[in-house]
Amino acid sequence: MPREVEEIKRKVENVLAQNNVSYSFLTEKKKGECDIIFIVGKDGDVLSFFSQFPNNKRPVLGINLSESPGFLTEIPINRLNDAIQKIKNNEFSVENIIRIKVITNHFTAYALNEVAIFPSKSATLMEYELWIDEEMVWRDYSDGVIIATPIGSTAYAMSAGGAFISPKARVFEIVSVNSMDISRRPIIVPCNSVIEIKNISCRYSPEIVIDGSIRHVVRGSVTIKKSEIPARFIKIDRAETIHDRIRKKIELSKEILDLPPSAKFVLKILEYEGALSQSDIVNKTLLPSRTVRYALSLLLKRGLIREKELLGRDARRKIYYIPPA
Repeated sequence: MPREVEEIKRKVENVLAQNNVSYSFLTEKKKGECDIIFIVGKDGDVLSFFSQFPNNKRPVLGINLSESPGFLTEIPINRLNDAIQKIKNNEFSVENIIRIKVITNHFTAYALNEVAIFPSKSATLMEYELWIDEEMVWRDYSDGVIIATPIGSTAYAMSAGGAFISPKARVFEIVSVNSMDISRRPIIVPCNSVIEIKNISCRYSPEIVIDGSIRHVVRGSVTIKKSEIPARFIKIDRAETIHDRIRKKIELSKEILDLPPSAKFVLKILEYEGALSQSDIVNKTLLPSRTVRYALSLLLKRGLIREKELLGRDARRKIYYIPPA
């Protein structure tokens, strides 16, 4: 286990022990019941947890490794002790967040933020039909299509021109990405709608991307509906509200509006995954190396990301990350 992870684990264990909280680690595969699940890391770790455990019904508290809250890791690690005290004093609430269920001929998956369908090669047009509740809405030629939850509306959908949606709204958002038809505006539908993406075709194999990291080749149509089991998040009073963070997202969106789609995609991957090397970004985005290099140079120039050299054998290898707010 890396030294940094060991230190974090030890720090969390000390806080739990000081508060007489019994616990076990999921990585140890211990069986037994629990009341609350703590996820220590970044927003991408929360997304990964719900992907791996889609039937989880226990409330989750996301703990951010930095001193700033994320959208899903709302408690900075330096506030962990305070958070535990409030939980013990019953000074918290549990909010149910709707999730997406994706159904295809070959697999079923779940998303907390969004489902995106794109050609496997970027900047390639894709043709598809959008159906809502068995009615055809449009046939589109675009770079792809995104179906987002309210929580996901501030993620990838935002960079594609989608609307900001309150986390408490019971809706889904459908965003056509760089459509050839300017009338293809984002659509908001009730979350009990059945959304179908049919007759998908493009020069390169279309892929479905779930929460920015999980990829599958699409064969046939894709059906999207509300998951039967919501994600349950513990909410603790804090100085920064969801609306404060939405305002920060609005300010950020002003800086990225004129960026090319590849740079927006790379920025979103770094937001999901945390610090990554250039080769990691290439593997996760499937973009050409030269495109990733250009995207990173633009993001560095804007000050939207930072770079640092890795310690160890290859000091020339750099990793890229989004600085704390």
